[in-house]
Amino acid sequence: MTATVRLDDVLENTLNKLSLTLHKKKSDIIREAISYYAINIEKTQKSRILKAIEKTKDIDKSEYISMEGTLSDGL
Repeated sequence: MTATVRLDDVLENTLNKLSLTLHKKKSDIIREAISYYAINIEKTQKSRILKAIEKTKDIDKSEYISMEGTLSDGL
């Protein structure tokens, strides 16, 4: 697939410098950048899910402790 990307002057200069510094084609740098971005998005989503799970576990634990206390009060 061929894609056309429009860059402002700053990004174009950055891409040119990276290409020279890394001795890579501009298209290779763009492909790597997209892959890197996708991986980081996935890691962020997983991190948010894990935090939500931990929060839910903590809430469930406090609810369990609260309920356990009412079971032993004879009601």
